[in-house]
Amino acid sequence: MSRTAVPGEMPGEVPGEVAGDSARVRGRLAVVATLVVVVGAAVAVGSLAGSRRSGGERTVTAYLTGYSYWDNTPPGSAGISHPVVHEEAGGTGTYADPVTVAVGHTIIGDRDELDWPAGTRFYVPSLRRYLVVEDTCGDGPRPQDGPCHAGYPRGASTWLDVWVGGAGAPRSRSDACMRAITQVTRVIVDPEPGHPVSAGELTGGPC
Repeated sequence: MSRTAVPGEMPGEVPGEVAGDSARVRGRLAVVATLVVVVGAAVAVGSLAGSRRSGGERTVTAYLTGYSYWDNTPPGSAGISHPVVHEEAGGTGTYADPVTVAVGHTIIGDRDELDWPAGTRFYVPSLRRYLVVEDTCGDGPRPQDGPCHAGYPRGASTWLDVWVGGAGAPRSRSDACMRAITQVTRVIVDPEPGHPVSAGELTGGPC
């Protein structure tokens, strides 16, 4: 049997229960709001974690130079200081066979710290090649005072010295290649596979 409304009472209200019902409604709304916030935060965290898993790439602006078989240390060699993928400097630029790149380093006491850890990978869109850190640039007891740790142009945040090869070509050709690739350019750190590649030694192809 339906109940007759009392004047001043909203339809559906039951006298003596209005305040209690309102409190319970507010409580339920607060719980719902809390759940929405918690679920939303969980989704956001999950999305961030997913983007890190599926796309850990980041971009830096680097000063790009080159070094060759002819001006390596020692000259006329392909020796490298931190082999990872190759025993000697090399690579064709694919994801599986990245080109060796040298980075600056700092020597303090007995500790030699590379600007980028050995094995770090890069992708250089202007070269269409993947790189891997396997060598250091800078000689003497304080390599941090010179290239490639310091002295790069304004606008760049790091210096990458890319192996151009050249053992099978005149030195003039590798020198020309090094001049051609010297630039401040965008570089992808920790690249995923699948970027466009022009495979081959830099001196042996168009630089």
